[in-house]
Amino acid sequence: MPSTTDRPDDSEDPFAVAEATLDVRETGRETVPIERPTEPIDRPTGALEAGDRPTVLVDEKKLGEQPTVKVPGQRKPPPRSRHAPLPVAVAFATLWSAALCYLPVAAVIGMARTLEGQGGLGGAAHAGLAGWLLGHGVPIGTSIGPLGLPPLLLTVLIVWRLNRAGLHVTRAIGARRTGRIGDALLVAFSIALTYSLLGSVASLAVDGKGTEVTPARAAINFFVLGLLGALAGSLRGTDALGVLARRTPRPLRDGLRTGVMAALFILAAGAAVTGLSVAVDGGQAAETISVYQTGVAGQAGITLVSLAYGANATVWAAAYLLGPGFALGTGSEIGLTGVVVGKLPALPLLAGVPDGPLGAGGAVLLAVPVLAAVAAGWLLVLRLQRSDRLGEKPALPWSRVLGGSLLAGPAAGLVLGVACRASGGSLGDGRLATIGPDPWQVGLVATVMVAVSASLGAAAARTFAPAPKA
Repeated sequence: MPSTTDRPDDSEDPFAVAEATLDVRETGRETVPIERPTEPIDRPTGALEAGDRPTVLVDEKKLGEQPTVKVPGQRKPPPRSRHAPLPVAVAFATLWSAALCYLPVAAVIGMARTLEGQGGLGGAAHAGLAGWLLGHGVPIGTSIGPLGLPPLLLTVLIVWRLNRAGLHVTRAIGARRTGRIGDALLVAFSIALTYSLLGSVASLAVDGKGTEVTPARAAINFFVLGLLGALAGSLRGTDALGVLARRTPRPLRDGLRTGVMAALFILAAGAAVTGLSVAVDGGQAAETISVYQTGVAGQAGITLVSLAYGANATVWAAAYLLGPGFALGTGSEIGLTGVVVGKLPALPLLAGVPDGPLGAGGAVLLAVPVLAAVAAGWLLVLRLQRSDRLGEKPALPWSRVLGGSLLAGPAAGLVLGVACRASGGSLGDGRLATIGPDPWQVGLVATVMVAVSASLGAAAARTFAPAPKA
């Protein structure tokens, strides 16, 4: 085979130029300088016989240049994309996320303010900004005391939008799928710092007569939520989450996944109980709304405010099913075994609060979180069998089955304890200064219950569930 760097001289066969060009295609090089031959090139006509090599036609107008030779099976390299600077991407994503969370709040509170006949765009914007700060857990000082009960549904929306911001910034700066944990931390910290600055500015705008806000508290809350939400998105965007998962010991990874799944099952049961109780007492909820002498806009506003606190009621119902229950004011107690509660605010959501202990029905409700944890343990074994593709014999080792199930207890207790802490707060200095479940009691009960129930479910699945064939 002729070398790709050799050039045929004038004395060689005129087809040498074509031979050299064809060799370039075989070696995979893209360009090669070709000298202009002194004699014309005779091109054969007719069909090629079997075994003959095809003739490469050379454009005489481009002789002496460096033509591009296409290599079969080789794709053209994609053009280099221009990545956005980190400050620009962070500023745009953070402001966009904040706007998408603030505007719905301003609209809902603006409709609810028609209850008092207080219209106006400026008042709605100011009240919406205060409600937006409340969704971050920032207490708002009022004439009746601090309002510190955050609408948890708004908090979930805020964290989700920050998660999307972390994902978008990761893509914008070209750190997508790099697998570098440092890139994820840099994106999350930048968004959290920008979001903290935004929260400080919002608190200064709200702070005034009738609504007192501490800028330092707002900066801390905004930074924590911004860091948690953006870190979740940046870890997914850079694929650093998979890197961390592979570095985590398998029993710990199985326990975390099973515990989170059990906690979500219990919260789903709480949501079902909340919806059922409100539906049963739907007449009382309708009467509560009719008490407000307002139009359609005001009724829609108060209904949407109740829905925003629906996530809080879901966590409270989960604590109710677990046993510790929750409080709706100082000295109150709402649990399966007893109900002590005074006069409640006129909110449709509170129409489903039980009037007394459920008796025998309470024992049935206590079995709901137990069954949820058993299902999580059962699914743990099925997932391990699918991932390992084990045959019917030998079965999964007991150490792995029970290890992941027992570690699921602390994981579920941590998730439910944090949820209870986030769902509670105060509505002034009076009797409603304490609202929500005790996070320590709920976390402790959930830890023990999930660890035992998930172990039973996993043991039953290992014993009776058929393993998938390899």
